[in-house]
Amino acid sequence: MSPTVGYAGMTHLGLCSAAAAAAKGFSVLAFDPDPALVARLAARDLCVREPQLVELLAVHGGRIAFTADPDTLRRCDLVYVAQDVATDACGGSDLVAVSALIKRVASAARDDAVVVVLSQVPPGFTRAHQQADRPLYYQVETLVFGRAVERALSPERIIIGSPDPAAPLPKAFAAFLAAFACPVLPMRLESAECAKIAVNCCLAASIATADTLAELCERIGADWSEIAPALRLDRRIGRFAYLTPGLGIAGGNIERDLATVVSLSGEHGTEAGIIRAIVANGRHRRDWPLRTLHAELLARAPDAEIAVLGLAYKENTDSVKNAPAVDLIRHLTRWPLRVYDPVVPVSAAPHPSVIAARSALDAAAGADALAIMTPWPEFRELAPVALATIMRGKLVLDPYGVLDGGAAADAGLDYRTLGRTRVC
Repeated sequence: MSPTVGYAGMTHLGLCSAAAAAAKGFSVLAFDPDPALVARLAARDLCVREPQLVELLAVHGGRIAFTADPDTLRRCDLVYVAQDVATDACGGSDLVAVSALIKRVASAARDDAVVVVLSQVPPGFTRAHQQADRPLYYQVETLVFGRAVERALSPERIIIGSPDPAAPLPKAFAAFLAAFACPVLPMRLESAECAKIAVNCCLAASIATADTLAELCERIGADWSEIAPALRLDRRIGRFAYLTPGLGIAGGNIERDLATVVSLSGEHGTEAGIIRAIVANGRHRRDWPLRTLHAELLARAPDAEIAVLGLAYKENTDSVKNAPAVDLIRHLTRWPLRVYDPVVPVSAAPHPSVIAARSALDAAAGADALAIMTPWPEFRELAPVALATIMRGKLVLDPYGVLDGGAAADAGLDYRTLGRTRVC
């Protein structure tokens, strides 16, 4: 008989994971201590935006029971603590909520139920929360904003932290993991907690390398978009490598792991200069739109009007955590600003007199400069000729290469993108 699986904490991680478990055919109990949130979710008023999530719940939601009653967790053979861990502006984690949730779950669940921490926590956290009468496991979450459902359904591998890695996993736990048909890697608790950090540090290093070399390409006449395909064909780097230049690191998750490494390094006396350099590189690259606007327009046009397309830190999410667009707008409060994002409300823009545009073209109308700060698919449909016709100025900042650079230049736009010399 299939185990009944519980998820405690109906934030981004818990909700997407619960939906994936239901899609795999399991009966799922979705618990959150907030009755108002539970009522919203039961009515399919979702608190997060993810591709496939609405569709998945429409098909498999009948297997999920949403509840604010912790006593119902006694029905579960396996319970995941899946609360999102909040971070501050420096990447520091607030672990109070997840610690409280672990205690609540441990007291409510059956004595024979397996409890697993899925929330992202620092090395040492899970062992510090062990109880004498119940082993506490840790599983590395695979959440990627904008791809959370996809990765919850089809993980490349599952990393399990265990108090005793040599011992077989409990039957209910092993049966549930088997449904995902991927390698399961058991290891000690601290190794599993560090594995997630290791993944994100490697990704951050790739991002910083691409950003550094792309900036150099802009100065020497090279084109990073021509170089990246050659790197993907190198087996030591690979076709899935993070090679697209961007505006540093955003979203909060990778920043948290970099901050954790720096903190642990200071505590234990190890050297973490490379991680500090990655953080500094990200901050430098994030300022590219602001530097370019000042150098090319604002220094000589103090009354310039600016349009910003996109507030989310990346496409297919409504998260603005450490979003480059929000950071840019925070430094543009002296200038008139029109903003459009297809998902995020304009109230997320930290500007005293921002104007909410009805569409991308409405935002661009009459603007002296346009900054495309989120690569939403609908922005790729913009015709450079249309932009050139309705804008007052010609400066277009397109860090992610949403538009066709050649077509933008042909339309008379002063087109700037990452990794390439000015196109005009």
